[in-house]
Amino acid sequence: MRQAGWMPTMKDVAREAGVSLGTVSNVLNGVSATDQTRQKVVEAAERLGYRINNYARALKTNRTYSIALILPSLEMPFFHHLAEAATAALTAKGYRTILMITNYDPDAEQKCIDMVQENKIDGIIALTYHPYLKVDASVPFISIDRHCGASISCISSDNYGGGRLAAEQLLARGCEKVLYMRIGSDVASEVDKRGDGFESVCRARGTAFESIILNDNETDEPFYRYLETHVENGHADFDGIFCNTDHLALRILRKLTSLGVRVPEDVQVIGYDGLPDYVTGVPACSTIVQPVSEMARTAVSLLLDSDKSVPPAVICLPVHFEAHGTTKE
Repeated sequence: MRQAGWMPTMKDVAREAGVSLGTVSNVLNGVSATDQTRQKVVEAAERLGYRINNYARALKTNRTYSIALILPSLEMPFFHHLAEAATAALTAKGYRTILMITNYDPDAEQKCIDMVQENKIDGIIALTYHPYLKVDASVPFISIDRHCGASISCISSDNYGGGRLAAEQLLARGCEKVLYMRIGSDVASEVDKRGDGFESVCRARGTAFESIILNDNETDEPFYRYLETHVENGHADFDGIFCNTDHLALRILRKLTSLGVRVPEDVQVIGYDGLPDYVTGVPACSTIVQPVSEMARTAVSLLLDSDKSVPPAVICLPVHFEAHGTTKE
């Protein structure tokens, strides 16, 4: 029977988990271990109420066990889900997440990077818009969707393949004139390839298409004006739309409805992201699903990998299509 005030030690955790003291030390210090072993140790520590002394551990290992996650916003569903998944992956590895929000300000992004470097945080995962971001080569850094330097790995979904898939799905469902609508940063990124893939299929098939590209600092008004001038009495002179995010697709759907256009009977719409609606638990439109959780886990694994000799330039993860009511079956 445990006495009042008893504080568990690593030896107690090792005994509870049925592993060696060295294994417990490795897991709690972030050293490589199998997922099964790590889970046994973490669960044993939780049952005993064992608390890691992060300050003592940092002094011993010269690491803070803290990772900075730099994002432009949490309002966009993609950013929100990425933050949740990255935090969960880091927690499972024994790391804390320091979340920094830049509000799409490139100068704020550089200030966040500088702050992280000054405070010796163990690494950075970031989705940035700064075209000339300066990152110390000694700081482990993983970029999401954007190239920040030859020595910095970029994690992304197969944006080009996703764009191709969106076009193929619309054409397979009978569309003869299609639109690509995109709003985003003017800084080059992997996300640009969604439109490239979409247009490549249209050109190869001889399908009429138009692309409407807006920057983040613009409103949706150019999209709406286009729709208004190409819809008369509920009849559109196009029959398919691919939007570069689900968030944009939902706004376009509302505008089409206000113009009397039936979706998917008259116009079919596909978005990109595939993130679940908070109410229904499924995507709110037909969509190209990118593996956000896997992107986050891959970024964390690569960031914490002890072998930094040859970092991959780009890791591109596969996507797939899901129909959710805005395309014909």
